[in-house]
Amino acid sequence: MLLKQVLDGWQGYQISLVHAIAPLSPEQLRWRPAPGLNSVGEVARHISLGRVVWFARMDAPGAAEVAAQIDVWEQDSDGNRYIVEQALDIAGDAAELVRWLEMSWAMIAQTLSAWAVEDLQVVYRHTWNGDTYAISRQWTLWRILSHDIHHGGELSLMLGQQGIEAFELGGLFGHIILPPLAD
Repeated sequence: MLLKQVLDGWQGYQISLVHAIAPLSPEQLRWRPAPGLNSVGEVARHISLGRVVWFARMDAPGAAEVAAQIDVWEQDSDGNRYIVEQALDIAGDAAELVRWLEMSWAMIAQTLSAWAVEDLQVVYRHTWNGDTYAISRQWTLWRILSHDIHHGGELSLMLGQQGIEAFELGGLFGHIILPPLAD
């Protein structure tokens, strides 16, 4: 069974994120709940770029091509590469944020269409804080799915604080894919 079947519904959450970001003005995207906290646009950018970093780490289909579009990376003392998010100056541009959400989603969709449930057991090595871990693809997919949901909730709250209704993220909790009707 392909992961696309198992994780059916994640695409609906992606659509809800895009629908929430697409109509926003630069001022709404730059809004921060308090000084020193991320803006709406910075959170949306972070969703996309978090996807790219982790999918590239596990060498997922399409990840290298998306990662190659990032110009500025840094490396930690363990050798891990991280995107310098501020160097991608798109946090005030809804069209660019949507483009990155869609580009990073295309990478996820390609992976979900290529990998089967058995592929979730494949592991790769990842060193963090001096310890080396055997990270499974399953762990990484759950990390990114929960990352999307966490920051999508954050976006819903931040938009609500501005008086902007993002019904799909708030009222429907990003779950816009309806199950089939019963007979």
